Amino acid sequence: MNQKTIDLRSDTVTKPSQAMRQAIAEAEVGDDVFEDDPTVNRLEEMVAEVLGKERALFVPSGTMANEVTIKSWTEPGDEVVLEADSHIYNYEVGAPSVLCGVQLHTLEGKRGVLTVEQILDQVRLQDIHVPPTTLICLENTHNRAGGTIYPIDEIKRIREATKPLGIKMHLDGARLWNATIATGIPLDRYAGYFDSVSVCLSKGLGAPIGSLISGNSDFIQLARRNRKMFGGGMRQVGIIAAAGIYAIENNFNRLIDDHRNAKALAQGLSEIPKISVDLESVQTNIVVIDIKKSGMKVNDLLEKLKEKGVLAVPFGKDQIRCVTHLDVDRGDVYRAIEVFKEVFENP
Repeated sequence: MNQKTIDLRSDTVTKPSQAMRQAIAEAEVGDDVFEDDPTVNRLEEMVAEVLGKERALFVPSGTMANEVTIKSWTEPGDEVVLEADSHIYNYEVGAPSVLCGVQLHTLEGKRGVLTVEQILDQVRLQDIHVPPTTLICLENTHNRAGGTIYPIDEIKRIREATKPLGIKMHLDGARLWNATIATGIPLDRYAGYFDSVSVCLSKGLGAPIGSLISGNSDFIQLARRNRKMFGGGMRQVGIIAAAGIYAIENNFNRLIDDHRNAKALAQGLSEIPKISVDLESVQTNIVVIDIKKSGMKVNDLLEKLKEKGVLAVPFGKDQIRCVTHLDVDRGDVYRAIEVFKEVFENP
């Protein structure tokens, strides 16, 4: 009998459960471009409510959510300040410049966190020689930093210092669900410091597709137009929105299991002499593993792990990333640790 493959590449690899598939099959649908898909409308109302915003807008992906937002808050020639390891800067194919005509100003954070002092030092106000800073984008939790949580006190300080300057703030909250479960801080409290927030349904929540943008009514009206411009206007999309509703209602609170499994994985891997794990950075469901002192190449390691039934992804020259999710249980975690030990004991 073939052993189960333990897929730790991302929390995006989750498969819809039978119950979620049933919700999809039974979804009531309409035409979302005409705003008459009742299931989409319900999802948007649900997310707007939990985030404490006036309205929300369903989009196919987190990247589209961020880019529609940037397009809606900026004009070509503006500047957006964000952290150097942010998803928007590293994984969205240069879309801010291509689709929105803005310049990105990246700052080096600590574990993905920028301070208010860093931001204020680099903000550019109106001057004919420079692009004005009109938008700040923060990420919570922070993917490349290892799923770290942005301290809410620092978010508050940034908001209070930049709002009088007329600068908008957007939260890439693809994994904001994880931040709330880890800290107990409600979603709407995080969201309250931002003019717009994006959240993802297809990561830890386990839906097959979809993200949402939230903000005030005027912003969402403009975002809806920009979504159409970017090709994101969808029709009978309630079949997908139904999966999102099911995910929020059934898979949100269980994210704590993923966090506990990530900590168990990190602890077990940290005991292997040839690799390093920053245990303090394992705050949610992401584990970044540094293999530099082993002398092994990242791609070689990934291939050896794959041969033994464990999948991970490269995360830099000397690092790989593992992500726990609803299709990975504690037994899978222990098995993965044993596979890592086997690989490093017999390279």
